[in-house]
Amino acid sequence: MGKVYVVGVGMTRFEKPETRDWQYWDMVKEAGTAALDDAGIPYARVEQAAVGYCFQASTAGQRAVYELGLSGIPVYNLNNNCATGSTALMAARQFVEGGIADCVLAVGFEKMSRGALGGGSGAGDFSTSPVARHYGIMAAAHGFEASPPTAQIFGNAAREHMQRYGTTEAQLAAVGAKNHRHSAHNPYAQFRDVYTVEEILAAKTVHRPLTKLQCSPTSDGAAAAVVVSERFVDEHGLRDRAVEIAGQAMTTDTGESFASGSCIDAVGRPMSRAAARQAYERSGLGIEDVDVIELHDCFSVNELLTYEALGLCEEGAAGKLVESGATTYGGRWVVNPSGGLISKGHPLGATGLAQAAELVWQLRGEAGPRQVAGARVGLAHNIGLGGAAVVTLLRTA
Repeated sequence: MGKVYVVGVGMTRFEKPETRDWQYWDMVKEAGTAALDDAGIPYARVEQAAVGYCFQASTAGQRAVYELGLSGIPVYNLNNNCATGSTALMAARQFVEGGIADCVLAVGFEKMSRGALGGGSGAGDFSTSPVARHYGIMAAAHGFEASPPTAQIFGNAAREHMQRYGTTEAQLAAVGAKNHRHSAHNPYAQFRDVYTVEEILAAKTVHRPLTKLQCSPTSDGAAAAVVVSERFVDEHGLRDRAVEIAGQAMTTDTGESFASGSCIDAVGRPMSRAAARQAYERSGLGIEDVDVIELHDCFSVNELLTYEALGLCEEGAAGKLVESGATTYGGRWVVNPSGGLISKGHPLGATGLAQAAELVWQLRGEAGPRQVAGARVGLAHNIGLGGAAVVTLLRTA
């Protein structure tokens, strides 16, 4: 199998829902055009499109990419909860790696409603929800409180981490403070305000111990990546734009997610650990080779759980790791230089591709005031309840 590269990326600014007059196809036109322009190729060169979203009707992917061109190519509509964007990237990579196409456009978008996400049951019976088993684990251990279900299951994972390992509320808040500080330099971020740990702790509680400034918001936006073969890179003189997808893996829930009865496992730490292990093996890289990381901080606790799953620290040591400054500028890794989901925003279908865009800019040295000095290897981690975890390793060509 040949090497696979990202040669163009683009994204919209992530916006609070209902604050910008646009439709999802407008978002995709903006992000997709930016990615194609970044690669320096026309839409006519794209042979397939993988389009991810969660909240639009079937074939919305076609409606969206038709704004880029009516070339008749296959368009695949993908939905994998919050891991949808990275699922589109993975599909594109597999099409190229398998020799099916030399140039594939991966796009993710979301036009969301204001307010917290529900538990995944829509308007129907909660017992039929794809995540009913996950919430059943939570309810058995913690009961069910009158707070947003997604914040509740992650908040209960935080309570378990605090009880088991001595993690503090200040350490959880340090994640939010770091990511809000990083987003101040990101023009694509939904929020660019900076907060202290004390201000984050004093914010409105969503589900104890998580406050509003430790929770990702609902967002509108899109992101895109042009994924190509090595032959395409050479034929079109794109070596200076190319960032290699060095390794990638997706995992879904196994018995380990549910056997312990722990919310820490139900929200995906075992999936993330397995995906990381497979991606390291496939790339020949390890966490010691990584310089910059974009990970799925849907809530502050999930950043801590992901440190442990990716191998940045031992199990239970994540609170101390973030407190030490090891995951910000001047530390061992820079985690979420974009501001992460907490501050950049979280339009579900776009998130995984926005992570890839940030890492491509970082590895090309194009990230401006948020540039990680000397970045050569980046890692993206994207997870969705229900469940799927995708880990992608990118490196300079």
